[in-house]
Amino acid sequence: MSQSKSDKEVARRSLHCNFGSLARQLLGSQSHREPVVKKPKLPENYTNETWQKLKEAVEAIQNSTSIRYNLEELYQAVENLCSHKISAKLYKQLRVVCEDHIKAQIDQFREYPFLYSVLFLKKIDKCWQDHCRQMIMIRSIFLFLDRTYVLQNSMLPSIWDMGLELFRFYIISDLKVQSKTIDGILLLIERERSGEAIDRSLLRSLLSMLSDLQIYQDSFEQRFLEETNRLYAAEGQRLMQEREVPEYLHHVNKRLEEEADRVITYLDQSTQKSLIASVEKQLLGEHLTAILQKGLNNLLDENRIQDLSLLYQLFSRVKGGVQVLLQHWIEYIKAFGSTIVINPEKDKTMVQELLDFKDKVDYIIDVCFMKNEKFVNGMKEAFETFINKRPNKPAELIAKYVDSKLRAGNKEATDEELEKMLDKIMIIFRFIYGKDVFEAFYKKDLAKRLLVGKSASVDAEKSMLSKLKHECGAAFTSKLEGMFKDMELSKDIMVQFKQHMQCQNIPGNIELTVNILTMGYWPTYAPMEVHLPPEMVRLQEIFKTFYLGKHSGRKLQWQSTLGHCVLKAEFKEGKKELQVSLFQTLVLLMFNEGEEFSLEDIKLATGIEDGELRRTLQSLACGKARVLTKIPKSKDVEDGDKFSCNDDFKHKLFRIKINQIQMKETVEEQASTTERVFQDRQYQIDAAIVRIMKMRKTLSHNLLVSEVYNQLKFPVKPADLKKRIESLIDRDYMERDKDNPIQYNYVA
Repeated sequence: MSQSKSDKEVARRSLHCNFGSLARQLLGSQSHREPVVKKPKLPENYTNETWQKLKEAVEAIQNSTSIRYNLEELYQAVENLCSHKISAKLYKQLRVVCEDHIKAQIDQFREYPFLYSVLFLKKIDKCWQDHCRQMIMIRSIFLFLDRTYVLQNSMLPSIWDMGLELFRFYIISDLKVQSKTIDGILLLIERERSGEAIDRSLLRSLLSMLSDLQIYQDSFEQRFLEETNRLYAAEGQRLMQEREVPEYLHHVNKRLEEEADRVITYLDQSTQKSLIASVEKQLLGEHLTAILQKGLNNLLDENRIQDLSLLYQLFSRVKGGVQVLLQHWIEYIKAFGSTIVINPEKDKTMVQELLDFKDKVDYIIDVCFMKNEKFVNGMKEAFETFINKRPNKPAELIAKYVDSKLRAGNKEATDEELEKMLDKIMIIFRFIYGKDVFEAFYKKDLAKRLLVGKSASVDAEKSMLSKLKHECGAAFTSKLEGMFKDMELSKDIMVQFKQHMQCQNIPGNIELTVNILTMGYWPTYAPMEVHLPPEMVRLQEIFKTFYLGKHSGRKLQWQSTLGHCVLKAEFKEGKKELQVSLFQTLVLLMFNEGEEFSLEDIKLATGIEDGELRRTLQSLACGKARVLTKIPKSKDVEDGDKFSCNDDFKHKLFRIKINQIQMKETVEEQASTTERVFQDRQYQIDAAIVRIMKMRKTLSHNLLVSEVYNQLKFPVKPADLKKRIESLIDRDYMERDKDNPIQYNYVA
């Protein structure tokens, strides 16, 4: 607290006035010379009397009594003394007075060695507050001394610093006082940490005192951090045993917030880094693995988004925390994903579960893990690992899942939802090694959808094809694109064929539609020779002549297993239209010629293979729409069964679709599709080896194997690769080097 500006100006004016009148007298008597100014001598005893006044004022301030003299007068007195070079003496005298007073203060603390700690702290705080207030007033009186003499002597502490020095030396450096002060402060902090309400302003004042006295670090901070370490080390060990992980994480977060608040409220800012690091180390750093082992799986299983967010935030604060979390995250995905993929009982729901699981981990990465790129890459790596633990099956099931979604009758989704679902499927598809297995099953199902007109949306089909092309390249989708091209060309050909029929005036009441399929594009279908009615045979021949007339050199092979017809039928109830397969058509047309036929009669007349015929008759006589009557009545068709037309057949619809009894995809059929894939793989391996050897001419076994792996898009066992190399050596595409058996040479 400095003296007011007006006070100083009055004091200076007074002194200048004295000196000014003296100067005028000198100028009057020595008008022809330069003026010589001499300072007037101070009256005798002026110094002692003035010091007594000043001393009395200082003691009055120290004893909190009223000062008899005007502050301006005291300030002027100090200025007068300093102007007459008595500054050094004045400074020493002031120091002695301050020192004597502070020395006397120590007794009050020594008298109460057993004083209750909070009362003791309040006593120390009062002593400090009084000291500060006194030194501010004393300095305002001796301001001229502080700003002239002290400022010019760099070795001397300012009046304020001198006060701090004396307080530090006589009060706080006293071992008993310091020890009891620090103990008291630590005890209060410990109480607050255990939930008690304390006098925070007292702590703030005392810790501010330690900072001002420059003993905060040495006397307090070190012990405080040791106590903090000890407290939280014990608390961490205890609570890890007692509490569940979410509860423990919330406790840690609460502790960190409390300690940050302590720094803001009463601790020195310099303590923040070490304090927070100590809490993080003891409550988190020491228990990273234990926390994850105890609770991460539950948090992820139960989708505890808020707790997972907190877990990530806390682990991000600790060195190595995110890395440990990342490892456990990858292990969790591998373990959980494996339970979906490995278990054959889950095959029906595998793909949907994979999609749901992928959505879940994506959401956790976005919301809880702050879209951390390492967690995204870790997730991809984990998916790729577990999905390929069971070779081929996931690829097959993904193809079938897509089929179920793209088939007509799938009312589950709008076009937009279907598109999103296909995008998600493609993400899962990326993780699969055996993409050729997917292609084989996808092609088989696509063929059924296209030929039976069962595709839900041509746009969705083409969108899926475009996605596959983008992912795997044009070679992967060339056959699939060929299938679509065939269907479009077939439509054009049928338009031309109908025009041809009209121009030629060919009679007949059968309307023929033909799909021309390029054999290389479509799945292989086993041909079945059946006995068609003469009208159908005649139409087939007309179409064959028409087609080969336009495309000479081609060969047509009729696939009777894929044919279907619409028949007009008359029952007692009235006319109906029956939408049936070609085999069902051949059976039903027989009843135009007779009333009743046995299984053997029908077999002989139609030429349909026994198993296929039994399923066909079952669909007509034992299904929902029973247009035939079977004797005896039973669910299955047996030898000797007789069939007749059901004239009493009734149905609310005019056009009725009679579904063929579908033979479920047998193990053999699946095996044959898989076998075809493996056969294709062998050709691809052979081609890759020959391509590499032709380019490199000579290559060691290990380098050849490495290059083959780089070129192939599906997994190969080393033993299988070795067999293909041996096969190529036997067929003279390459040979072993005579001098080095693990080196191969290309044979041109």
